[in-house]
Amino acid sequence: MNKQTIVLASGSKYRQALLQKLGLPFVAHSPDIDESAKENESPADLVKRLSLEKAQACRDAHPRSIIIGSDQVCVIDGKILGKPQTEAKAIKQLNAASGKHVTFYTGLTLLNANSGKTQTDLEPFHVYFRELSEKEITRYVKREQPLDCAGSFKCESLGIALFDKLEGRDPNTLIGLPLIRLCEMLREEGIEVL
Repeated sequence: MNKQTIVLASGSKYRQALLQKLGLPFVAHSPDIDESAKENESPADLVKRLSLEKAQACRDAHPRSIIIGSDQVCVIDGKILGKPQTEAKAIKQLNAASGKHVTFYTGLTLLNANSGKTQTDLEPFHVYFRELSEKEITRYVKREQPLDCAGSFKCESLGIALFDKLEGRDPNTLIGLPLIRLCEMLREEGIEVL
């Protein structure tokens, strides 16, 4: 079994909680990178590039480690929605999503800092919002405070009440770390979760 340290290139408490589900010891290292989109860069290309850059940004500090980078965007009507940061913006985002199909793109990179081998992939996930009333949206935002979540909801808790249906390979993708694909990548590096 591979004994390299696993590093999660993220300060996200949500990604850390997801990775803990695998039962593998890891350290978290929040990379400092510019997350701005490049001109004419698609959402899919953006998250793949950022997941790779996050992993690479941790390489010098963890030169013999397995580094996991992940990045996610929420896209509605062709536009990327960021983290709302305020209740007013969260309400606005949820009003825009009401009755619509929203796509989350999550880029995932596994970098073996020792060998230089890099695996990068994209996991899409589709959320179909039901028609939401202004009252439901306001109550939801007040109760959950999803101000640090792209799309303004937390699907792992009360946010599930906002949806008509979900489509995707791995529900963990929606929270920000596609664990099924990550397990595949880890196995390619000789790291068995089971």
